[in-house]
Amino acid sequence: MQGIFDSHAHYDDKKFDGDRGALLRSMPENGVCRILNIGCDLTSSQQSIDLAEQYDFIYCAVGTHPHEAKMMSRFYLEIYREMAAHPKVKAIGEIGLDYHYDFSPRDIQKKVFDEQMALARELSLPVVIHEREALPDTLEILKRYPGAGVVHCFSGSAETAREILRLGYHVGFGGALTFKNARRALEAAAVLPLERILLETDCPYMAPEPHRGKRNDSTLLPLVAQKLAEIKGITAQEVVDATRENACRLFGIA
Repeated sequence: MQGIFDSHAHYDDKKFDGDRGALLRSMPENGVCRILNIGCDLTSSQQSIDLAEQYDFIYCAVGTHPHEAKMMSRFYLEIYREMAAHPKVKAIGEIGLDYHYDFSPRDIQKKVFDEQMALARELSLPVVIHEREALPDTLEILKRYPGAGVVHCFSGSAETAREILRLGYHVGFGGALTFKNARRALEAAAVLPLERILLETDCPYMAPEPHRGKRNDSTLLPLVAQKLAEIKGITAQEVVDATRENACRLFGIA
C-alpha cells in the first residue's frame, strides 16, 4: 500500500530512542507519506515540532493530555499560542478527559480541556481529542465547540460515533479495530461514512494483531486498513487513499 497518513503518532516517545532515525527514514519506502506527531505536554509538543522540522513528511499537534493537566502553569496557553505559529503545527492536541486513571483531578482536566478548545477556536485549528471513560463530560464540552477535529483511538458504540459525527468531528481508528474484543468499534466503523474516518497508530502503543503487545509504528497501519476495508467492502488501498484525503483536508496539509 502507498500513501498512508498516520494521523496520530508519538515518535518522540523514549521507546523509539534506539532506532528513531532509521525507522523514520524507512517510512517512505514502506508506503507512509504523512505522519502527524502529537504532543502531550509542553516538552513533547516542542519535541514534535523538532521532529517536524527534521522530516518533511512529519507534521505535528501541540497540547496537553488530560494526564498532564495538573502540571500546567498559568502561562501554558501563551506558550502553545506561540508554538502554533509554526507552519508545521496543524492541530491542538492531544486534549480531552481521562477518568480511567484520573492522574489529574477531574475539575482541572475539564478546565484545561475547555481552555485548549477555546485556543483552537481562536487559532482556527482542528483538535485531537482523547476520551477514556469520560464520555458525558467530553460530549458536553464538544457541544460547546462543534466543528473540526478528531476523536482519536475510538472504541465507543455506533450511537456515540453518530453523535460525534453530528458535532462535526472525525473518528480515528487504530490497532484496537483488529482486536478480538473490538465488537463495538467494528459496529461504529460500519455506520460511519468513510469520509469521516482517519487511520492512526497511537504508536508506540496499540499495535494491531498479530503484533498486539509489541511496539507499534506506522508501517503496521496496512493491517488496520485491511480490517476497515473488510468492514466497508472495498480494497485496503481505497481505505488508505480516502483516509489520507480526509486527514489532509482536516489538518490543511497538501
